[in-house]
Amino acid sequence: MSAHQYDHGHTVAGWVGFAIASVGAGVAGLGVCTVSGVLIAGGLAIGLVSLLVTWALHLAGWGKGPGVRPRAEWGWRVRDSAAPGGHEECLGCRLAGRGRRAAGAGAGAGAVQPVMPVQRTGEPETVAAVGTDSVK
Repeated sequence: MSAHQYDHGHTVAGWVGFAIASVGAGVAGLGVCTVSGVLIAGGLAIGLVSLLVTWALHLAGWGKGPGVRPRAEWGWRVRDSAAPGGHEECLGCRLAGRGRRAAGAGAGAGAVQPVMPVQRTGEPETVAAVGTDSVK
């Protein structure tokens, strides 16, 4: 049995990104305390690096997409099997050109088909019973 009952999303990408962002926040906080614009800017730059490193790790399969993963992939040191094709509802995957696919770009099982909007015009239609005259 697993050590936890829920998929909390603990991943290598998440932990590494958190560690780098914590260092960045510490450097920026030190900059605020010492009134040093260089340290504040450095802390913000480290925060940006943490974002990029987390994104790169996610795309390499060390993160997770939205939703619950299969139970076999709940461990934080397990690579995501869906990462090479991209996660359908993931902003990071869409920014990298993965995830949602165009309707004509492959008729595979993962292709997302567009939904046509329903157009309603005029009065609502009434349905008459088959074989009876409509009452007016």
